[in-house]
Amino acid sequence: MKKEQKLWTRDELMLAIQLYCRLPFGRLHSRNPEIIALAEVIGRTANSVAFKLNNFASFDPSLQARGIKGAQNTSKLDRQIWDEFFSNIESAVEESSRILTDLSPEKKIIALDAFDEHGKSGEEVERTIKVRVNQNFFRQMILASYNYKCCITGIEIPELLVAGHIVPWKSDQANRLNPHNGICINALHDRAFEAGLLTITPDYLIQVSNKLKTSKTGSSDFFAKYHGKPMHEPSRFLPDAVFLKAHNQRFIP
Repeated sequence: MKKEQKLWTRDELMLAIQLYCRLPFGRLHSRNPEIIALAEVIGRTANSVAFKLNNFASFDPSLQARGIKGAQNTSKLDRQIWDEFFSNIESAVEESSRILTDLSPEKKIIALDAFDEHGKSGEEVERTIKVRVNQNFFRQMILASYNYKCCITGIEIPELLVAGHIVPWKSDQANRLNPHNGICINALHDRAFEAGLLTITPDYLIQVSNKLKTSKTGSSDFFAKYHGKPMHEPSRFLPDAVFLKAHNQRFIP
């Protein structure tokens, strides 16, 4: 059997699906440096990894809704990993990060002794690492889903963008890493979103509070023109209507 034809293992698939989430759909090709890097870590070709990522695309309901089918010759294990990953993303991200560290120790996100030097206990260190890994993954996943474009303004400068939660991080632990609970938004409009001065309806229309639409505040040019306009939708992981409705309840008309 040729190297590229060997059966994929669970560990390899866990790494592949995490990478799938972190890359824009248009970059799932064998020339992508991140795909090449993963291929080297697991001993496969870049073509093989790229093809597997496109296998996962065939399960993505957001892509299916747009008529994009992805690669079709998937395996039962592919489907199993997809379902398992999205049924408990936090646990899956933790597992895949551990797998990557075991296979490639130099890719560890944070050195444990860097925290020990500041008097933190081992438990505190582990908790800090977990939070940072999760936050970093969520940011990469959301920005990639929106192709690094603000859902309100269309700004495409990564340094100005954040991965905002629709239902706040502290309010719903189960959906902290749920990609359908995230939007890519610039820092200014994210503050307005968090304050309830800006919201997005379940039919993906932007609503701006009257407090921001009046010229007296000096902010109308930054907000008023977006009122009633459709948001820039992601290529995958559309915001869930349930989360948007919950945010609408916090909106200040």
